[in-house]
Amino acid sequence: MKIDANSLPDDPEQLKNMVLELQHRMDKALAKKDEIIDSLLERFEVAKRKQFGQSSEKLPGSGETFNEAEEIIDEADKVLLAESEINKSNAVKSKPKRKPLPKNLPRKIVTIDLSSEEKICDCCQSKLHQIGETRSEKLAFVPAHIKVIETVRPKYACKQCEKTDTKNHIKLAPMPTSPIPRGIATSSLLSQVISAKYQYGLPLYRQEKMFTDYGIALSRKTMSDWIIRCGELFAPLYEKLKNTLLSQAVIHADESVPRRHVVIPNSISCCF
Repeated sequence: MKIDANSLPDDPEQLKNMVLELQHRMDKALAKKDEIIDSLLERFEVAKRKQFGQSSEKLPGSGETFNEAEEIIDEADKVLLAESEINKSNAVKSKPKRKPLPKNLPRKIVTIDLSSEEKICDCCQSKLHQIGETRSEKLAFVPAHIKVIETVRPKYACKQCEKTDTKNHIKLAPMPTSPIPRGIATSSLLSQVISAKYQYGLPLYRQEKMFTDYGIALSRKTMSDWIIRCGELFAPLYEKLKNTLLSQAVIHADESVPRRHVVIPNSISCCF
């Protein structure tokens, strides 16, 4: 604000009051600016911590993948310690109960018996007789195995036509249908590659290494071609699902956030 010197009063007291009033206004303006600056700095620090600081949501592969077992054990130790403190006053401790293994799993019965010399009583040397048995369960893992399906198609020709030098027609059974004609991949192998990549997040280069361990040279380029071909085979199913979804009045509406995502039939996706 510009002040005209000719408009200033000649009274010293009035000039003092004007200076004090200007100083008061300036102090208020500076205090307001400091408040705005502090607020902006605080918001900047919060944004910086949110973008570059440590987050509680940790993605697999960000360095904690190899510490998963230790972290789970640590959490289990904390739970056990808390339970032990609670049950410390109890005289009788209950044994931990383990859930039985599923009955539908294939089972292999292994019987471990005493030898003939051991079936004798240590006291009177009499022969022992069986009074029961004890059973325990252990879980075994059988690695996946790969096999080759070799298709044999016998050829048939006519002996009579061969004798008479007549044009002979060779007959053989048609080849079974395959997802990828003239390819070595069966439907089971294709489903394994696709599910391992898209369901369990196993990249093709790791699958290539896995097949190499089985002694099979299967490049990631070949598997990429298989996935593209399978995508073409799934095109009718994709179109059917898409048309079914687009025929609905509303596909998705999320009320937990201000923006809602709605798909209008026979139209494009809209966000509002």
